[in-house]
Amino acid sequence: MIETIQWTDSGVVMIDQTRLPREESYVTCTDYQQVAEAIRSMVIRGAPAIGVAAAMGIALGMQRAESAAEFDNICDTLGHTRPTAVNLFWAIDRMRRRFLASHGCSIDEIRSGLIAEAQQIRLEDIAINECIGRNGASLIPDGKTVLTHCNAGALATAGYGTALGVIRAAVASGKKIDVFAGETRPFLQGARLTVWELQHDHIPATLITDNMAGHFLHSGRIGCVVVGADRIASNGDVANKIGTYSLAVLAKENGVPFYVAAPISTLDLTLASGDQIPIELRAAAEVTHVHGVPVAPEGTAVENPAFDVTPHRYVTAIVTERGVSRAPYAESLRKLVS
Repeated sequence: MIETIQWTDSGVVMIDQTRLPREESYVTCTDYQQVAEAIRSMVIRGAPAIGVAAAMGIALGMQRAESAAEFDNICDTLGHTRPTAVNLFWAIDRMRRRFLASHGCSIDEIRSGLIAEAQQIRLEDIAINECIGRNGASLIPDGKTVLTHCNAGALATAGYGTALGVIRAAVASGKKIDVFAGETRPFLQGARLTVWELQHDHIPATLITDNMAGHFLHSGRIGCVVVGADRIASNGDVANKIGTYSLAVLAKENGVPFYVAAPISTLDLTLASGDQIPIELRAAAEVTHVHGVPVAPEGTAVENPAFDVTPHRYVTAIVTERGVSRAPYAESLRKLVS
């Protein structure tokens, strides 16, 4: 299994996803500021993985804190890294509950409790992803191609993956499938990470550019689309990597099922719709340059939203560890968390 992130005596160790697939190297964060920067710079990315990293960052920060009074500042620093992925805030809230439950304990007891909680979040995430995979495997048609976008695999989680977890589980069940991975401009998570993961698992993978999706969806070759999510509103609107919305519209137009695979922690039932989901804007250089090489004229104006929101009417089903949710999502999603 790919080790996305681990707690060690030396610090929080994570695979550097900015260097894949050219180089498989690891970064060791020795303080919480380094964890925060790793999240911001996308050394580690993917909503569940960001949550695990934040939890470990809090535990790491408190190892070096002189008193419990520093806890809030550590949480605030990590909470300001990336705004769209709700798992970040879910993990911070869970660590805060563990911290508050240790009121009256010594600083050493607080530290050990936070380490244990962060490690538990990591282990639970892997188990949750495996359960999502089992719940979603039956949705994958045998003998067809599955189209995915961005990277919702082991690298986006503590291990196994959400969307790729469903694909892995379908393959493990004996289904003969292959995968089309959209390149996912501008950060190329599909080209760099998804294809790398699938090759790792010997699952047949074909890379396509993002603007080829309509052609292949119309061809009849694609059996379904499976993607992950960074936040899901109570009505089933889904925030995911930019380009997901157009992919969902194309799938609907061509009668291809569009599935979202995500843990319950990605649900944000405080939001009535996806219109309320904050969308992260990233640096212009991600669009104007590829690996530092300019591909646009100097001074080009750029808009670079990292995510878009897919309205629930385009979502065939949402696969979670507690089951498969279908429309009307305002009812079915609440049943999953009740």
